[in-house]
Amino acid sequence: MNAFVERHQEEISGVLSCFDRVIVTGTLPDICHPKAMAGFLGYRNIKLFDYALWAAPLREELRANAERLAAEAGVQIEFIRHFKAFRKEDRIAEILAKRGEHPGLVHIFSAMEACSSYRPWHDKASGRTLLKPDTGRCLHYYFYFIDEQFGLCYVRVPTWAPFRLQVYCNGHSWLARQLRAANIPFTMADNAFVDIGDWQEAQRLADSLDAQALHQHLDGWAQRFCPVLAHFRGGYHWSFMQAEFATDVVFRRQAQFQPLYQAIVRTAVHVIKAEHVATFLGHKLTGAYQGEVGNDFSTRIEGTRIRHRMGPVSLKLYDKFGLIARVETTAQRSPSSGTTATWNSATAAASSSSPHGACSIYSRHDLHTPMQAANGRYLAFMACLDDPDAGQQALAKMAAPAKNNGRSLRGFSLFLDPDYHLPLALARGEWSLGGFRAADLHAHLPDLSSGRASYLLGRLLSHGPIEKIGRRYTYYLTKLGRRVLVPAPAIREYFVALTLVRHAL
Repeated sequence: MNAFVERHQEEISGVLSCFDRVIVTGTLPDICHPKAMAGFLGYRNIKLFDYALWAAPLREELRANAERLAAEAGVQIEFIRHFKAFRKEDRIAEILAKRGEHPGLVHIFSAMEACSSYRPWHDKASGRTLLKPDTGRCLHYYFYFIDEQFGLCYVRVPTWAPFRLQVYCNGHSWLARQLRAANIPFTMADNAFVDIGDWQEAQRLADSLDAQALHQHLDGWAQRFCPVLAHFRGGYHWSFMQAEFATDVVFRRQAQFQPLYQAIVRTAVHVIKAEHVATFLGHKLTGAYQGEVGNDFSTRIEGTRIRHRMGPVSLKLYDKFGLIARVETTAQRSPSSGTTATWNSATAAASSSSPHGACSIYSRHDLHTPMQAANGRYLAFMACLDDPDAGQQALAKMAAPAKNNGRSLRGFSLFLDPDYHLPLALARGEWSLGGFRAADLHAHLPDLSSGRASYLLGRLLSHGPIEKIGRRYTYYLTKLGRRVLVPAPAIREYFVALTLVRHAL
């Protein structure tokens, strides 16, 4: 059991992990890159410079299909002239409040947006004509609909070749329908479950999401909303563009959760550094990493949020409705990268063993496992920050002298020099995975001689913040070490130092 969940199990109603927001892209292998498009046109004896003439009738076919679907459903196609005028999600919520949530088409938006394209090019030097990748703008349709299995979804359809689709669905909406089919009672607020009759069975259902079933639904939606699919024998290849995996810890009462959450956030926003974020994601931060890493804190209608970023990956902690601690790992890739793109190495990259290629929807398990592990590591880290009484006891133990083979070893004054530099070194995130050795201490405490390093390690082992496993000279932080050493730098920087300044004034 996770350390955070174990500590508060008497206060917790249930824990649930599942995919939340998922965006899938659909690409047509027949025309998804310039060489494929050129081969497709050449096989049909269409000149490359006639690419636009070939694509124009397909654009009209998509327009006619959108107008037909709108007429059949009795909805209007709403053209968006200014993107910042309103949020599409808010408009859909207003419509659903009047319409109800029965299956069927809800609304259609249209907008002029950037799209992928190709540009014919004649190389005079070689005498060859070829297609080059290009970008342009074309009309896009957003079809919002309620699906019997997946709930509210949308399909974004561009009206220009290569017709790369974008599909949104939500794992919590899908799970709600599975629970209803299994006759398991539940209470939902927004996209979170505040109560479930059988949490264990709900988790089993959440883990049972089948890629084959998702594939069938995606193909069906493509046929309905993008009928030009019939012109391409290869069909659509479906891959993940963005995936959010959430772990919800649901407390029984707000009065139990709110003081705990506030204490965690106050410390976490200062304590969690770049190396910790990398550790949560199962990696070590090295000098070769050039991406952006950082934290931010915001207040939202549903509650507050702290977010930690590492390139295209983020870890977030939400306070949902004052009752739920949601830890969420989000990974995304650029839709322009096509089928050959892979997830950033800081995420769980889709396994090469997937029969449909990297990022395929058939790599769901390869995303689920490490993203859930990242959430678990973050929750375990929260257990180091959430109990001030235990923290005071741990500090007292660290400060008191200890005995080792009859020898008295002095305690640690972690908020005063020179001991203050110790937590800065030992609490480095990358050491949480592989431990550290005496040589690592020398790298971050350069004034430490070999003799003093041995003495220091002996003091640490005797006081309990580190341990050595087996006969290897590799050391790891214990629960006591994580509880004391991780928050110590922030406590000194943001509390002790400010208190001294106030007294000086």
